Amino acid sequence: MTNFRQDWFGNIRNDLLAGLVVALALIPEAIAFSIIAGVDPKVGLYASFSIAVITSIFGGRPGMISAATAATAVLMKPLVDEYGAILGLQYILAATVLAGILQIIAGLLKLDKVMRFVSRSVMTGFVNALAILIFIAQLPELDLRDEAVTWLTFVLVGAGLAIIYLLPYLTKAVPSPLITIVVLTGLSMYFGFEVRQVEDMGDLPSTLPFFLLPDIPLTFETLQIIFPVAAAIAIVGLLESLMTASLIDDLTDTESDKKLECVGQGLANTATGFIGGMAGCAMIGQSMINVKSGGRGRLSCFVAGVFLLFLIIVLGDWVKQIPMPALVAIMIMVSIGTFSWSSLKDMFEHPGSSTVVMLATVAVTVYTHNLAYGVLTGVLLSGIFFAGKIAQIFRVTSTLSADGRKRTYVVEGQVFFASAEAFTASFDFHESLEEVVIDVSRAHIWDISSVAAFDMVVLKFRRDGSKVEVIGMNEASETIVDKLGVADKPGALDDLIGH
Repeated sequence: MTNFRQDWFGNIRNDLLAGLVVALALIPEAIAFSIIAGVDPKVGLYASFSIAVITSIFGGRPGMISAATAATAVLMKPLVDEYGAILGLQYILAATVLAGILQIIAGLLKLDKVMRFVSRSVMTGFVNALAILIFIAQLPELDLRDEAVTWLTFVLVGAGLAIIYLLPYLTKAVPSPLITIVVLTGLSMYFGFEVRQVEDMGDLPSTLPFFLLPDIPLTFETLQIIFPVAAAIAIVGLLESLMTASLIDDLTDTESDKKLECVGQGLANTATGFIGGMAGCAMIGQSMINVKSGGRGRLSCFVAGVFLLFLIIVLGDWVKQIPMPALVAIMIMVSIGTFSWSSLKDMFEHPGSSTVVMLATVAVTVYTHNLAYGVLTGVLLSGIFFAGKIAQIFRVTSTLSADGRKRTYVVEGQVFFASAEAFTASFDFHESLEEVVIDVSRAHIWDISSVAAFDMVVLKFRRDGSKVEVIGMNEASETIVDKLGVADKPGALDDLIGH
């Protein structure tokens, strides 16, 4: 009960104000993401309302904003391209429902644990790439080749940034991004500035969302069409949500329930597909706006969703007149605040492998505009570099008895696929010995490659007539050697000699 009260009512004033700012920032984003997916703007707006409200209740990360996103929108566009706007939308709704179900299953299976394999370098690359993508997304609004973009656009963006960064020196009673929107909208309406407005992004819906079933046949053929898209949405959505949750954990010095977040995202997407909305996930940009505006609890995300619906249904005529430069200024602030500037200095201080992982994550993400590809690249490189480092922390030393009949080999470190070759090469099979002792008390045998190498060493010594004694093997290593090894099985030596 204490956690419930804290999550919902422990930061009421700041959560309310932050939610208002986020709701305003969600409108152009949701419309833009709808355009990316090739659907009507209301599909993204309804989704942002639904996902924000449901994840605020069932999600595992208070203060994190979830809604329609570009990461999931690009995955849905092929359905519209191939099947047309009408049927394609129905497939999108069905894929959204299925993606949500897959995410719920992932949460129940505790697949959130895979986040343990995402290194700090990958996280930093993820954050920096998102900051760059957020900034790049604002460039069309600053392109002078567009007739709607004039010198006045840059003046208003500059004024907005000035308010955002200078107002906190005077007062922090109200979030500066909210003041930016109010001031620039007021000036634009009073003076009639000729700049792009929210209404130029697309028509806002005028009715509340209602329950509907995707109008598609329930056949195996339909499943073949939507399942690949749904699976991709589920994976990308959870990946972005869990990484954003980890980032908010660090920023707020609090912990979140990643398993609950998976289930919450799944419930949100499942429900959203039944009210005509597209799939979504956590949004790092809006989450950063929320945190920087003082939002910490579930109330901020709930208010953002509810107020978004209120804005587009009740205050739509006013919202349409918000100048885009005001929202561009806010997103530039988010981009600057999101980027890990310390990582630039760390590039010259951290190990080279960490820098390569971070830069590769950034490069692939920015090039493909797909977070999953970037993170996957970073995780793979991290694994390769880690395996290389561990393989180097390995050695084999030996001592010969005074009578020259017995040699004792001492193995230290991790024996696995990357060090198996070095392990085999550390033994002298040309030496005539009566007895060989292999001491593995300071080593660990990990996989089938290391077991095969271990077998080969033992069998080669036995082939030459040496008695082999293995000592110090720990229980875990003994288990895998007993299961996969062949050295002590009948005929093993004959097979070696035969080859």
